Amino acid sequence: MQTALQYAFSGLAIGGIYALVALGFHIMWSAAKAVNFAHGDTLMLGAVLTIMGMDAGLPFPIAALVSIATSCVFGILLERFAVRPFAKSAASIGWMLTTIAVGIMLEALVTMRFGGFSRPLPSPGVSHAISIFGAGVYPQEVLIPVFAIVVMLGFGWMQRKTLIGRAMQAVAFDRNAAALMGINVNAVFAVSFALAAGLGAAAGILVAPVTQASATMGLILGLKGFAVAIIGGIASAPGVVVAGLAFGIIEKFVEGYISTAAREIIGFSLMILVLLIFPQGLFGKREVFKV
Repeated sequence: MQTALQYAFSGLAIGGIYALVALGFHIMWSAAKAVNFAHGDTLMLGAVLTIMGMDAGLPFPIAALVSIATSCVFGILLERFAVRPFAKSAASIGWMLTTIAVGIMLEALVTMRFGGFSRPLPSPGVSHAISIFGAGVYPQEVLIPVFAIVVMLGFGWMQRKTLIGRAMQAVAFDRNAAALMGINVNAVFAVSFALAAGLGAAAGILVAPVTQASATMGLILGLKGFAVAIIGGIASAPGVVVAGLAFGIIEKFVEGYISTAAREIIGFSLMILVLLIFPQGLFGKREVFKV
């Protein structure tokens, strides 16, 4: 029982990261019907820039805020130059290749400046473990899924109660009609990518004390986060969070009771199975386009 609890808590921590990455994809898709396939690298950017800022003498809070702000600027620039020119219509997919290329270049640049090794991000959340029903867990690991749920609720509130949130929904529904109503569609796209990138950077800062920061840390997290977004239904924020937490728990149980190699096989096999049964994801809705 104690072992199972240990796997469950560890799974919730990594699942919370998958959920945060998937929420970034959800935010971008909700507004632009396009995503940044270098989104996993925003986690890396947040963690690496925070460490570099602390190396330069900045206190942790300032270094973290600077890294999140820099990631938001990165998201805006990427949307402007790597997505917008290739997403003129909902059917356009040229942005897939351009964002992947940007991610590869960013990883190479960070490797040149930061090095190809992993470094921990100091945090009081990993200084000592706490016991929950006999299972040892770091406070940092508890914080990650809680933060994911708070972000989900906060974004839902923003969509319902704020002008920018409603504008994002209007643009996602029909960008041409939204433009005719006076909504600045390009500004909405930029805001959605900035929000997603800032969220990714915050997720990277949260996970780096647990997994350590490196130039390639965002690659597999971004891939799994996108898989989680598809499984949960990329148009549903609660869906991607539930799918992320569940995916993380399943991974840890498979890793603990079978093997690390089997974790990837079973995890992605489940993704394929879910999509065969639910093409729109577990919580997604079928989108109908009128022509």
